[in-house]
Amino acid sequence: MLNFFDVALRRGPRVLFSGATFGLFRGEKVGITGENGSGKSSLLALVRGELQPDAGTFEMPGNLRIAHVSQELAATDQPAIEFVLDGDAELRAIERAIAEAEARDQGSKLGELHATYAAIGGYDARSRAARLMHGLGFSSADETRAVREFSGGWRVRLNVAQALMCRSDLLLLDEPTNHLDLDAILWLEGWLKEYPGTLLLIAHDREFLDRVVNRIVNIEHGKARAYRGNYSAFEEQRAAELAEQAALYARQQREIRHMESFIERFRAKASKARQAQSRMKALERMVRIAPAHVDSPFEFSFAAPEKLPRPLLALDEQSAGYDGRAVLQGVSLTLSPGDRVALLGRNGAGKSTCMKLLAGELPALSGTRTEARDLRIGYFAQHQLEQLSAADSPLTNLRRFGAERAARATEQELRDYLATFGFRGDRVFEPIGPFSGGEKARLVLALVSYVRPNLMLLDEPTNHLDLEMRQALTVALQDYDGAVVLVSHDRHLLRTVADQFYVVHAGRVQPFDADLDDYAKWLAESGAASSTPAPAHERSPATAANAKAEAESAEARKQRKREEAERRNRLSPLRAAIEKCERELDTLTRERAEIESALQAPEIYADDAKDRLRQLLERQARLAREIERVESEWLEHTERLESEMQKV
Repeated sequence: MLNFFDVALRRGPRVLFSGATFGLFRGEKVGITGENGSGKSSLLALVRGELQPDAGTFEMPGNLRIAHVSQELAATDQPAIEFVLDGDAELRAIERAIAEAEARDQGSKLGELHATYAAIGGYDARSRAARLMHGLGFSSADETRAVREFSGGWRVRLNVAQALMCRSDLLLLDEPTNHLDLDAILWLEGWLKEYPGTLLLIAHDREFLDRVVNRIVNIEHGKARAYRGNYSAFEEQRAAELAEQAALYARQQREIRHMESFIERFRAKASKARQAQSRMKALERMVRIAPAHVDSPFEFSFAAPEKLPRPLLALDEQSAGYDGRAVLQGVSLTLSPGDRVALLGRNGAGKSTCMKLLAGELPALSGTRTEARDLRIGYFAQHQLEQLSAADSPLTNLRRFGAERAARATEQELRDYLATFGFRGDRVFEPIGPFSGGEKARLVLALVSYVRPNLMLLDEPTNHLDLEMRQALTVALQDYDGAVVLVSHDRHLLRTVADQFYVVHAGRVQPFDADLDDYAKWLAESGAASSTPAPAHERSPATAANAKAEAESAEARKQRKREEAERRNRLSPLRAAIEKCERELDTLTRERAEIESALQAPEIYADDAKDRLRQLLERQARLAREIERVESEWLEHTERLESEMQKV
């Protein structure tokens, strides 16, 4: 269907890729991957006919109906549903022909047109458009609102809906999930699975790619190659290719050892909690695919916080909202070092409001907030991208944001730090105005982490980040010593980082003691978007929790809060002891690895190195005993923690 023969594309003097030779067939769902700027969007522009190959030939049938998401949307007074209906060009053409035939009183032609209109589903087109809008998060009232009334993110959704409305043979989607929340992504995922045409999809959401596509076109190092299977299958194939390159083998092995160590430390926990089991599976999967990332340009870590008070922050029965109207009520949440919390909930439920409340940017309407004296918050939110100084460079933005700490650092130290986030060479001196969304998101991450926070609040941090940067962020968050609260539509990030889920629904923030698959079922079965409550026996855990909370008397709520505080006081020392053991294990295992490496050197067995050899062997034996002791302590503390957590 789409045939590429030795195709090359350029952007100005730079070759994006060359020598691309592959065919894409009717009905295939193809994911296009590669780092930002590699040429993914240019490939779609070539298919749309907006670009021509700089070398080679590209062929496709001339009668294909192609749908794609427009990058711009004019602020007009047109009702939203009419804009979506415009996506079906044939439908609109027949409607115009019918109006013209009626005006000219052409009876026979009018009959033919109405028959054609019925054949293409014209009489149910409006309901089809409404279903598309509803699936993407719009309400029934939004259907008649003017396009100009919607914000930028919602206009992107309208563009997506218009593209899906087209009865196309070929659908081109460029990062459609960037402005969608998780429930809209789940809906779009299901829609695309059923789409009968050929799909070319650019996305940086690995789980979305895994569930939708059956082929990958990967662009890297100036080459575009096609692979069979979904994204995980591609990574396995790519990992095998990389393993053949001796120069990358050592780094690959370090990544694998890191993942294996992480799984081993949490294996015991995973046997108790469903979300921990899900996380262990994801980490095991990461071990298998991690070699595909050994050539990633990004590898960074968050610096250890200077202080880790316990707890860091506690909210008790707080409400929050705008203009005196509460959006959230009764928010109670205690955060300690090492906590990994993810907020779930449909768009508009109040996730970002909760994050602003935690960040202290939104004053509470009621309740109490208790901060540790040494609390330091790092808050990533989408509005911070807009607050960057467009005329200044990454270096200048870092100096301004980093304040006293940046003032004490040398320029080379600041440049070295920015390099870990992909800003190298003269790039650190360039104004950031022309930077891509992904580059600005990376810069905000760099600014947020530079102040060494002990509580990181990340509200959709992966928007605009490519797969490589998302992988680097995932690994960095796993090793971070502070607490993390995360809002994201990237399920891979949620599975591999979060230990606890809270659902924001009906003005409440409640624990969700299940995993992401259960959350998807809850969305599908409970009708989270509906205001009609489900019967008691059919309610989700979060809905049931809401109903129970509302039914409790004031005295019962106070007693429950006292019990929860006592439980937190029992758990806090155990968690601290576990974290201490884990830090000791990290130090001991690194030292053991260094000794084992030294023992592999031939010169250590020379006659003049006998004393050194004896010292290494003695230290190796002591380390083995120390590791065994610390592992036993870790296991004892973990079992006690799990026992306490099982108590009601």
